[in-house]
Amino acid sequence: WKKLYLAHHWPVTVCKMSANDCQDPPEYWTIHGLWPDKTEECNRTWHFNVTEIKDLLSDMRHYWPDVLHSSLNRTQFWKHEWEKHGTCAATLQALNSQKKYFGKALELYQHVDLNSCLLKAGIKPSSSYYQMTAIKEALTRFYGVTPKIQCLPPEEGEKAQTIGQIEFCFTKELQLRNCTALKGESDLTQADLKLGTEELSVCSDTLPTYYPSQVQ
Repeated sequence: WKKLYLAHHWPVTVCKMSANDCQDPPEYWTIHGLWPDKTEECNRTWHFNVTEIKDLLSDMRHYWPDVLHSSLNRTQFWKHEWEKHGTCAATLQALNSQKKYFGKALELYQHVDLNSCLLKAGIKPSSSYYQMTAIKEALTRFYGVTPKIQCLPPEEGEKAQTIGQIEFCFTKELQLRNCTALKGESDLTQADLKLGTEELSVCSDTLPTYYPSQVQ
């Protein structure tokens, strides 16, 4: 693999996508996962063990919660992320244990600090619409790289898309880079983003964009 995606999702949109026991989703961007752009050299027999990340649990619950299942002692989401993505990322020395993988993802999340970047740019949850180009420009100006932004397409009769996920890309040296694929790179399959029946896709630059503050 060539790059890592640090995916942040917007809990309110995640809840909107899926009828389940979402209760009071956090009103800040949380971690969805840290994903190599290809699943290769993954050690599928390396099973998740929550005791290896016990020192990280309070941060994990806060910044990487299982938005869809509100119970705090559920570790299913982290298990899925480790077994599907972490075991592939572990070919990198900086990520070659469960503690390093989850710890480094938390560190990158704090470093990116997406929540405060959006606030500084005056982009906050609201019932009025944003232009996707304005959101993109603010992020690119702030970070110097282009992230990948994904939305829930408009529902029947709606005109606006709903922002759902913002992914930042990192090199193997864990430096920010553009998310656009370079020559010879294939982009991550979208299969990971399916929740319930609805799924996220790359946002349209022309549709008005909704950044919802609570589950409708």
